[in-house]
Amino acid sequence: MSQPIVVMGVSGSGKTTVGTALARRLGVPFADADDFHPPANIAKMAAGTPLDDADRAPWLAAIAAWLADHTAGGVVTCSALKRTFRDQLRAAAPAVFVHLAGDPDVVRARVAARPGHFMPVSLVASQFAALEPLDADEPGVVLDLDQPVEDLVTSCLAVAEGLPT
Repeated sequence: MSQPIVVMGVSGSGKTTVGTALARRLGVPFADADDFHPPANIAKMAAGTPLDDADRAPWLAAIAAWLADHTAGGVVTCSALKRTFRDQLRAAAPAVFVHLAGDPDVVRARVAARPGHFMPVSLVASQFAALEPLDADEPGVVLDLDQPVEDLVTSCLAVAEGLPT
């Protein structure tokens, strides 16, 4: 693998689970986008208020910096809900995107089942409303989030194997 992979999707789509397993299988560094949020963003989401683009700006800049430091390979999770966000990340490094997409009811159930996470179920709808799926000209793949983790990782590996070296 010669470029980073961004595992994207709404909160509760399985980004961290799949991204961690993928990085382990590839033997590359892993970063979770939740760790890049400033405390104000976490407090805002925990209070049930969706982030706006201004809130996301420093968070995306930090993720872009991580990507720029891992151009030879790495896996990072990021909701990357909008095309402009993905363009910003790609400007930092030639990343490929793995979009974990699926049914909102499945996602809501997953978010509700996460103890101690700052993202409440009430914000899932706002994530789906903001989501702009990958366009045909964006490097990446869309996978069904409701598949077993190992199947998703295998599909991600197939994408990684197709990347130029």
